[in-house]
Amino acid sequence: MNLKELASALLITHIHGEPDTKITGIEADSRKVKPGDLFLCIPGLTVDGHDFAPKAVDLGASALVVERVLDLPVPQLLVKDARYAMAALSAHFYGYPSKQMKIIGITGTNGKTTSTYLIEKILRDQGFTTGLMGTIQMKIGDTYTEMERTTQEALDLQRSFRKMNEVGTDYCIMEVSSHALELGRVKGIHFRSGIFTNLSQDHLDYHKTMDAYQAAKGLLFSRLGNGFSQNPQERQYAILNADDPATDVFGKMTAAQVITYGIDNECDVRAKDIRITAQGTEFNLVSFAGEAQFRMKLVGKFNVYNTLGAIASTLAEGVALEQIRNSLESVAVVDGRMEVVNEGQDFLVLVDYAHTPDGLENALSTIRDFAEGKVYTVFGCGGDRDRKKRPLMGKVTAKYSDYLFVTSDNPRTEQPDAILQDIVPGIEEAGFPHERFELIADRKLAIQKAIEEAGPGDVVLIAGKGHETYQDIMGVKHDFDDRLVAKTAIRGRKR
Repeated sequence: MNLKELASALLITHIHGEPDTKITGIEADSRKVKPGDLFLCIPGLTVDGHDFAPKAVDLGASALVVERVLDLPVPQLLVKDARYAMAALSAHFYGYPSKQMKIIGITGTNGKTTSTYLIEKILRDQGFTTGLMGTIQMKIGDTYTEMERTTQEALDLQRSFRKMNEVGTDYCIMEVSSHALELGRVKGIHFRSGIFTNLSQDHLDYHKTMDAYQAAKGLLFSRLGNGFSQNPQERQYAILNADDPATDVFGKMTAAQVITYGIDNECDVRAKDIRITAQGTEFNLVSFAGEAQFRMKLVGKFNVYNTLGAIASTLAEGVALEQIRNSLESVAVVDGRMEVVNEGQDFLVLVDYAHTPDGLENALSTIRDFAEGKVYTVFGCGGDRDRKKRPLMGKVTAKYSDYLFVTSDNPRTEQPDAILQDIVPGIEEAGFPHERFELIADRKLAIQKAIEEAGPGDVVLIAGKGHETYQDIMGVKHDFDDRLVAKTAIRGRKR
C-alpha cells in the first residue's frame, strides 16, 4: 500500500513529499520501527511522538504522520488529530478486520474480566472460534499473551484483530476501559454488542468527576451506530444493567436495541430467588427466551450480575438457554476472582481483584453472608491513582470485616506508608476499633499474619491484586503472586 492510498481513509490531509511512497507497516513506538514503516507521531500525556520521529527515520521509517511538519527527509502526512488518524489509518491498512467477525465489548467499573470469560466459554462451547482481550490476557487462536493494559492502543487493536481474522475467529470478546474510550483507542471498531456492568468510583485521578467517568463509559453505546438492519446478523445490541442508574443515560445514548438484565428491577433477563453459599450460587432465571434454574460454582451476588450479562449477550446471538446454562454451570473459577487457595487448612482463603470501594463491598458482603467465623481482610490501594477512594475503601472494608491488615497494593512511585495513612480515616469513620487493624506495608508479611491469625471456619480475603503476578514499586515490577504467598504461608503455619 502506498501513502496516498492509505491517506484516502481520511478526508482532510496534506501529503508533504512523494505520495507514492510504499508503506509496509505502521508503528507508533519508535523503538519498534522497521524499514518501510509509517511512523505515527502521537502527542501523549507525558511524551510527544514528534520528538521521536528522528529516531524512527534513522531506523528506516519511510513516512510520518504528523500534526506539524518536521524538518526530516521523508514524506509526511499532515493531519489535524494524529490519535484519530492512528485509528482510521490502522483500520484501513489492516482491511477493517473488526467487520469480519463479531466483537462484543464490555465496559463498567467491575466485572469486565469475569464477563468476558463467561461469554467466551459459552460461545466456544457452541463451536465458534473465539478471541479474547482484557486485563489478564489476549487470546488469538490457541495462543495466549499477557496484556500490558486492559484495552490496547488503536494500532495494536487493529493489528490483533487482523491476526484473529487470519485464524478464522468468529467472535472477539473484549474489555473496553474508560481510558480507551476517552482516548479514542476503540474508534472505528464495529461492535456487535456493548455490555455495561456497573458504575462506581474509580479512575477519578484521570476523569476527575463521576460525571466525566460516566460520560466516558457511555461512549461505547453512543458509538454502536445509528442504523437498523433487516438482517439479524447486522443488528447491534446494548446490554445494560437495569439496577444501575447509569443505564437510563446509556439507553438514551444508543440507537442499538437495548436488552436489560438485573435482579432488583423489572428487565429482560432477571435473576430471582438467589441463594449464595461458599460452594456457589443458585438462582431462578426469568428471561425473554424462557425460564431456567441455574446452579453456578461462582460465588456472590456480583457474579450473578456477570452471569446475567453473559446470558443476555449470548441469547442475542441465538444460543439456546439450556446450552448457555450447561456452559455456565461448568465454570469453576476465573483467575484471581474470588479464587480459593486450598492447602487443606480448616479456614477459607480467597484471592480477589477487588480494588474499588464497590468491588470490596461486593466481595465482602458475599463473604459475610456465608462466613461461619471471623472475616480477616488484607487490602491496600494502588499508588499514583485516585486518592479520594482510599478512605472509602477503608470504610467499606471495616463495615464487613472483623480484622483488617492494611498493606501495599502496587505503590508505584508513592511511599507505601503514606498510602496506608490515607486509608485510615475511613476505617476510623466506621468506628472500627484500633486494636483490630494493623498497618503493614510489607504485603507478604500482612498476608502471612492474616493467615496465622485465622482459625477454624474463618475467612481470609486477600484483595486488590487478584491475578497479578507482580508488585510495582518505584517503577520496578517485582515477582509477587498473592496466591503463591498465601499457599506458602498456609504450609508454613501447618508445620
